Amino acid sequence: MAPMVHGLEAKYFGQIQFTYLDADDPATFDFQRVLGFRYQPELYLLDANGAVLQKWVGFVTQEQLESAFAQYLQ
Repeated sequence: MAPMVHGLEAKYFGQIQFTYLDADDPATFDFQRVLGFRYQPELYLLDANGAVLQKWVGFVTQEQLESAFAQYLQ
């Protein structure tokens, strides 16, 4: 999934900020708890205030992500 996500990051540069969470880094454990992180991969779409708009657990297609992006970029 990483190549697909990196491709989307390039495509949506300047419109969506992509941030990667290292699940093994103890410095991120509090943030993981706030998000309810449990499995890898997990993807979150957050608004500008950090509220979760959508969450995906497991495999997700590029089409699913782009559909959500289009909904919230309007």
